[in-house]
Amino acid sequence: MSTDATPRGAAPILVDLSAAEFRARLPEVLPIYVAAMRYPRGTEYHRAPMWSEHSTRPGWKAVAAALPDEPSRLVAIAYGYRGSPHQWWNQQVRTGMRHAGYPPETIDAVLGDYFELTELHVRPDAQGHRIGEALLRRLLSDRPERTVLLSTPEIAGEDNRAWRLYRRFGFRDVVRQFRFTGDARPFAVLGRDLPLEGP
Repeated sequence: MSTDATPRGAAPILVDLSAAEFRARLPEVLPIYVAAMRYPRGTEYHRAPMWSEHSTRPGWKAVAAALPDEPSRLVAIAYGYRGSPHQWWNQQVRTGMRHAGYPPETIDAVLGDYFELTELHVRPDAQGHRIGEALLRRLLSDRPERTVLLSTPEIAGEDNRAWRLYRRFGFRDVVRQFRFTGDARPFAVLGRDLPLEGP
């Protein structure tokens, strides 16, 4: 569906999702993730159990978005939770930082008190409405953690909307060109201090 009918300045409609609502709407939000990440169709079926499990983790929070011209149809999703040493992503990033030459005390400091921004995705045909910015602000408001960390695919020249968003909000490099187990593409791990102060 084209979103050209929605004025570029129109604010997205944000929806805070409870864990139960999030799980109920997985068939709606997972295709957004697959389209935004350019994963093959069918990936959503493999991700559903993991996303459902994530919603049970301490500090979990999710925000979705719709456009004003079609408020009942979600076009974006973001969620995350408090990072913990026993989590797979934490262990992967710890390995990446170690291979990048960080001393143990720095690794412990970076991974000691953070919110993991696990997913933030806007359907490709709905981009350009500042939805990512709105999701980021809502998701990171009032977080108790000291920092926020995320991973995003490496892009030549950092030339896509996700990279521009993260750089605009002051995210800095933690690890570059890192390959997570199970994904052949290189990723960057980025982070910044909290609270979030908008540009």
